[in-house]
Amino acid sequence: MTRPSAPAARGVTSSSRSRVPQPSARRPAWLARAVRAPMDAATMSRVIARLRAVQPSWNTTALAAVADATARDPFRILVSCLLSLRTRDETTGPAAARLFALADSPAAMLGLTRRRIERAIFPVGFYRTKARVVQRVSRGLLERFDGRVPADLDALLTLPGVGRKTANLVVTYAFALPGICVDTHVHRITNRLGFVRTTTPERTEWALRAKLPRRHWIELNDLLVAFGQNVCQPLSPRCSACPVARLCHRVGVTRSR
Repeated sequence: MTRPSAPAARGVTSSSRSRVPQPSARRPAWLARAVRAPMDAATMSRVIARLRAVQPSWNTTALAAVADATARDPFRILVSCLLSLRTRDETTGPAAARLFALADSPAAMLGLTRRRIERAIFPVGFYRTKARVVQRVSRGLLERFDGRVPADLDALLTLPGVGRKTANLVVTYAFALPGICVDTHVHRITNRLGFVRTTTPERTEWALRAKLPRRHWIELNDLLVAFGQNVCQPLSPRCSACPVARLCHRVGVTRSR
C-alpha cells in the first residue's frame, strides 16, 4: 500500500487539535505514567522505519486494500471500517466488495433494503446490526452533511455507530490528516514494545498522541495491524522472525516462537 504523505500543520482540524494534551497543560497522573514507559520516541522511530521496510512482504490489511481499490473514497472507507469491527480481514474485504457492487454512495445505499444489505455483508460479525448502522450513517450523511463524509473527527463521532477507532481511521485513510487509530493490535504492540504503559485502547491513544512524533501518526495503524497479523500475534509472537526484536522490551511476553 502506498502511504499517504504527511499533511502540513494547517491540515489538522481544530477539534482534533483541541483534544491533544498541550505541553503547558498539567498531565493527568495516568498519562504521566503511560509515557514514562522505557522505549523513547527516537527508538520508536527506528522501530517504525524497520517495520515499514519489511511491510511489503506481509499480507495487506483489508482496509488498506479498500483504500487503494477505491482511490481513498471516504464513504467506502467509512463503511468498510464499520464492517470491520470484530470481524477478520479475510471476511471484511469480500463483504465490502459485495456491498459496494450494489451501492457505493449514501443515496444508493438507502435505495437498498436492509435485508439486501444483510445478505451482501454476511458473514461479518453482527451483520444485522451493521446493516442498520450503514443505513443510519447513510441517512445522517445525506441529511446533515450533504451526502459527504466530514473530515472533522468530532463531526464523524456524531454519526451513528462511529467511535474513535472508526473516526480516526477515516481521518487518516480518506483524508490523510493526523489521527491515531488504536485497535487491539496497536494497543497490544505499543505496550509490548515498551513504548507506552496503558490498560485500555483509549488511554493508549492519548499516550501516543503525547509521545509519538506526529510524522508517524498516519501510518501507525496500518503498519502495526499488518505487523500484528503477520508477526506479533497476541499469544505466541514470532519473535525469532521479528525485524525489531532487538529493540523490543517484550513486555508481558511469556511464550514466543
